[in-house]
Amino acid sequence: MSTDGSGNSLDGDSEDRLRVTPPKTWATGAPAVVHALQYALGRTDPRRTALTLLNINQADGFDCPGCAWPEPAPGRRSRNEYCENGAKHISDEATSRRVTADFFREHSVADLARRSDRWLNQQGRLTAPMVKRPGATHYTPIGWDEALGLLAAELRGLDSPDEALFYTSGRLNNEAAFLLQLFARAYGTNNLPDCSNLCHESSGAALMETLGIGKGSVSLDDIHHSDLVLVVGQNPGTNHPRMLTALEETKRNGGKVIAVNTLPEAGLIRFKHPQKPRGVVGRGTAIADTFLQIRAGGDLALFKALNLLLIEAEEARPGTVVDRGFIGAYSAGYEDFARQARKITWDDIHEATGLSREQIEDVADTVLSSRSVIVCWAMGLTQHKHAVPTIREVVNFLLLRGNIGRPGAGVCPVRGHSNVQGDRSMGVWEKMPQSFLDALEREFGFTPPTHHGLDSVDGIRAMRDGAAKVFVGVAGNFVRATPDSDVTEAAMRRCRMTAHLSTTLNRSHTVCGDTALILPTLGRSDRDVQASGEQFVTVEDSMSEVHASRGRLAPASAQLLSEVAIISRLARRTLLDQPAIPWEEFEADYGTVRDRIARVVPGFADFNARVAAPGGFTLPNPVNQKIFPTPSGKAVFTCNDFEMPEVPAGHLLLQTLRSHDQWNTVPYAMNDRYRGIHHGRRVVLVNPADLDALGIADRSLVDLVGVWRDGTERRAERFRTVAYPTTRGSAAAYYPETNVLVPLDSVADISNTPTSKAVLIRLEPVAEPS
Repeated sequence: MSTDGSGNSLDGDSEDRLRVTPPKTWATGAPAVVHALQYALGRTDPRRTALTLLNINQADGFDCPGCAWPEPAPGRRSRNEYCENGAKHISDEATSRRVTADFFREHSVADLARRSDRWLNQQGRLTAPMVKRPGATHYTPIGWDEALGLLAAELRGLDSPDEALFYTSGRLNNEAAFLLQLFARAYGTNNLPDCSNLCHESSGAALMETLGIGKGSVSLDDIHHSDLVLVVGQNPGTNHPRMLTALEETKRNGGKVIAVNTLPEAGLIRFKHPQKPRGVVGRGTAIADTFLQIRAGGDLALFKALNLLLIEAEEARPGTVVDRGFIGAYSAGYEDFARQARKITWDDIHEATGLSREQIEDVADTVLSSRSVIVCWAMGLTQHKHAVPTIREVVNFLLLRGNIGRPGAGVCPVRGHSNVQGDRSMGVWEKMPQSFLDALEREFGFTPPTHHGLDSVDGIRAMRDGAAKVFVGVAGNFVRATPDSDVTEAAMRRCRMTAHLSTTLNRSHTVCGDTALILPTLGRSDRDVQASGEQFVTVEDSMSEVHASRGRLAPASAQLLSEVAIISRLARRTLLDQPAIPWEEFEADYGTVRDRIARVVPGFADFNARVAAPGGFTLPNPVNQKIFPTPSGKAVFTCNDFEMPEVPAGHLLLQTLRSHDQWNTVPYAMNDRYRGIHHGRRVVLVNPADLDALGIADRSLVDLVGVWRDGTERRAERFRTVAYPTTRGSAAAYYPETNVLVPLDSVADISNTPTSKAVLIRLEPVAEPS
């Protein structure tokens, strides 16, 4: 909550009306439709609302800037192909509210910094470029030429290109992402941190090592027709609700679903499809056939246990369990893996997972009766110290029975942001392979830098230490998405310049370098007209489908530029036409950008022609032809040592998570109605038995004190305890409010992803307000 220093709320987000009801046992249904429409109509008029919602995720419309869940093929889509949170997210773009120069005259940077994330987002669309100059207390208007000239001069004045960081979130489209990495590399740096560093980097690292390609291998049809889908460490009902439609199809086709999570989530219990009679007046569809309520960080032990049971079943019934033909022809490392798999004990498994042997054996029996198996996962797996070994063990599990590279089977990391996978395909990565850099050199005639750049965590360290001096954020809300909030904000303030390409206000605009720029952009839903006419952009979803996105709404301001235009103009001013790259041509006609992508990025040949087809095209995935681009040319079984988080007596393992009424760092409301939390966000969900053991009553006021191995402590103040059916020893609380507790140096091995699902804390009671 933001206050004026004497406890009075500055923005209406008071926490003193907290109400808790029992968690829901079903998700979506008519209430989701009502909430979405109420939110949309609260931001603009009915005509604009209808135009927005009828065009979102349509083949001739615009892609939802929310999650990366794919759409059905054209002709099979609903006319309302969006979820509640997607409708709210796009309504923030379509809003009639405007942030003008008058707003910035009224509100100082210090005033804005005291406001809540929700309040900042609610102010509306940014309309013109703004600058905060050194020593100033307010942002003031600035023209585009001067703004980009200031930024270009700062970049040219650095001692090394590696003193600049170019960050992106998944909201960026393919064309702008390609130009951003092209500009950064022509400028001389691979410092291209992105939001994937913070969420699915562990998936990419594990899948590259084991399968040779760092993304999923399944399609929607695979989900629909799989015999068994394991949904592990994710909450589809809130984070990607349209996934529930796919899982309902799995169930209606006779498949089974197993949910593995620390909390029971409403959408995985029962789903009421809001566009089907059974979802409006009926009971809907039960989704999870089995719910394994696992301890936080216990997934590695679970999959090691399943693999042990499968190996033992093969020994008991040779030739009937393990797919020896697949393993012999397409994999390497099986014998070493099988020997190492036998080392884990059932005592270790029970301690790590909290599950009984019988529960796990029941799951193994279901696996044995299933011809095709998919494992879906999200940040519940990726944001742990041992995340990469956990996902490698998931791959071992699938390889054992040949559940890779055939229909209804495979790996499915579920991305949480619209085009984060597309950004990576376009080269937004600090470690792009030499083959990609060589293709850039052939196409554009300059030699890109070959040394690895900085990811998001290392970028914060560099700003903290004074080694990075200019931060350019292209979409996203960096300071609220990242760990160790106090350290991150102090690091950003050390920069000589910070610049953010944004559609709406967020916390990052209040954390300023000596000079700070706000560069307002078109949104996905806005019409984009350039010198050659109306443009479209493209995105790639979680299942490697690439399709067009065409804005339909009148832009919020005549002063807005597209991200393609901003990057192109900045590149011209910074590079001064050396090397000779046709930035003006790219800005005038995005088709010329796609022509270059087609010649540089594998899988994008004939890009313009293929994306013109309704629904676009699917990128080739060699894994589905049983071709594995690993050094050995085969899928790799790995040996992963047993690990689990250590939680001393009197402590809990906290996972940060979203409320239902939230998208990424922005809460839409102060409610989480599926979990029964109303009018408050500063809550910590704790098992009632843990509260009893700690001697803390339900609804007590506590500080969350993060404990790190170097003896330092971090504190998130004044949270209410809520007795909740979490796993014993585990707790949960909302981010970004609890990002302050995640140490910058607490990261996953190999991937460097923050361990936001494994924060060691204690609860410290504080005095109730008088």
